[in-house]
Amino acid sequence: MQLQAAPPLVNLSELAEIELFILKRMQEFTLGDHSSVYMGAGFNFSGLRDWEPGDSPSSIEWAQSSLTNFSPIIVRQFEQDTNAGIIVVADASRSTRCGMEGTPILAVVARSLATFGMSAVLFQDRFGLITFDDQFRQLAAARPRVGKAHVIHCLEMYQAEPGELDDTGGDGASITKSIAGHLRRASLVPVISDFLFADAPRVISELSLLNAAHDVFLVMVDARYAFEHPDVSAGWIEVRDVETGDTRVLSRREYARMAERVADWQDHVFRLARGAGLDIAKIGLDRWEMERSLVQFVAARRLRRVKI
Repeated sequence: MQLQAAPPLVNLSELAEIELFILKRMQEFTLGDHSSVYMGAGFNFSGLRDWEPGDSPSSIEWAQSSLTNFSPIIVRQFEQDTNAGIIVVADASRSTRCGMEGTPILAVVARSLATFGMSAVLFQDRFGLITFDDQFRQLAAARPRVGKAHVIHCLEMYQAEPGELDDTGGDGASITKSIAGHLRRASLVPVISDFLFADAPRVISELSLLNAAHDVFLVMVDARYAFEHPDVSAGWIEVRDVETGDTRVLSRREYARMAERVADWQDHVFRLARGAGLDIAKIGLDRWEMERSLVQFVAARRLRRVKI
């Protein structure tokens, strides 16, 4: 019996809604009398590749495609030097697959990833992805490229189980070293996570050092909802850590306070980030509020770069 594939965290219709939302909110940065956000000599031909869903018909290389009898269809690939690429550093630890009411933390991260990706598409920026585990070690990465098809590829790669990743695999390397290897110029680096790992202070310290070369900012998923468990009658409850597999017995009182403890920890990480000079935004389950906040974050950084 063949298992049915899990539905995508962000489907194509939702991606189109995000694209329209971003276009409406950020079109002022592409129209009118102001400094252009584009830099460089224009679009540069970088090679040929097979057609992917989302590619524009105008990019099809008809002559080359006819040689293969249009199986596959060949498209031209272009790149443009811009003033800011975007590489998202996203939490893909096993704990992000937990949640409540059918909404895992993973889904909130994926929607944030899509929002950043579609803003990169609007400005023809290179967009890339690095995923990490609960130890803040690289799991997989997609090198920055231009285009909507690449954003869709990054979303599919993020949703995949660690054993199914089909891009640059992780070797346990430090995230800061991985970012340095992917980027050759100053870029936007949003780090999306619930930050529920024990060595969060070390991670904040590493990211603050990286902020000297790139524009690093944090996007914290408000994970309190995932720990608001229903009341139980048992006096003692055995819980299991999905990351390590360790089990622990909690009293009913401790079990009921888990959401409160998560909120306290995230507030602590929030203060650490601000103290280290990093901007940080907290997002929740409200998709429109989340997208509005993230678009404002990106827009503020583009204005700052244009004025420099």
